[in-house]
Amino acid sequence: MAAPYLPPVLGSSLQEFMFPNVKTTVNLFGVHMRQVDGVWDYPVHEHSQYEINYVLDGEQQMTINGTSYVQQAGDLLLIRPGEEHSSRSANGQPFTYFCLHFNIDDHLFLSLLGRMKQVLFPSGGLLTTQVVPVLHKLITIAGEDDETSIVKRMRMQSAAFELFGNLLEALSQEAISLSADSYERFELANRIRSRLQAIVGQTFKRSDEHTTSDKHYGIDDIAEELGISVSHCNRVFRHVYGQSPRAYLSELVLHEAKLLLADPQLPVQTISSVLGYRDIAHFSRQFKRWAGVSPSDYRRQVADTMSR
Repeated sequence: MAAPYLPPVLGSSLQEFMFPNVKTTVNLFGVHMRQVDGVWDYPVHEHSQYEINYVLDGEQQMTINGTSYVQQAGDLLLIRPGEEHSSRSANGQPFTYFCLHFNIDDHLFLSLLGRMKQVLFPSGGLLTTQVVPVLHKLITIAGEDDETSIVKRMRMQSAAFELFGNLLEALSQEAISLSADSYERFELANRIRSRLQAIVGQTFKRSDEHTTSDKHYGIDDIAEELGISVSHCNRVFRHVYGQSPRAYLSELVLHEAKLLLADPQLPVQTISSVLGYRDIAHFSRQFKRWAGVSPSDYRRQVADTMSR
């Protein structure tokens, strides 16, 4: 693992663009395309992932939580975790569908998905127009036999990120149709989230190593910058993302700490300073509270896993 980013020596940089870190994890499960006959009947089931179900030709009848939807060629269904569903031919004739199940750890994406009440997205609509071309790309990649397994997997992962990028864009445009009040909260929560990410995206080094102040840029400063109270900041963020700003920030810092600890060349003291802790003991206590083990024990676990 590369060492954490450190700013260049003063005066050595003429121009610089800092791009956001990419930390989103996407897991794909049960990706398949299937052509079935007219007596196809898949029993009621549920799963812990989201499902995208797309009909290429024919008609499918999907029953989700007791409500039936008829899917024609080009229509897309979004099924949420825990929803009971079953499928069969809608007209007694064969049909072809493509299906993928996924998990993603992006809070904004999950928040938008949770707000969508629509289940069936018809061909030619905003969402299908954005998503279907990439679904066809995934189908093409999955059907190619002349690729090595690792090349095909990487190409499918690339297409999957493109798919979710297009889906997020479509969901964001759908959010604009919300009431003005709801959309204002959504936008404000987004701005809070961006500032929280910026906190973790920079190095935290004190200009005066002997200062006795423990104050760091945080939630209070974000609220002040946005001209809102801390309580309103917490309330709006929790409404959109389902957790407090502080809990979200803790997740970001824990993720960054784990990445840094995975590099055995980085002293724990350095990691503690980079993440803005006043001393290594404070960092160690906080990390153990989050992860259940000390930074040193976590580093040993990573090393053991890598050596297997």
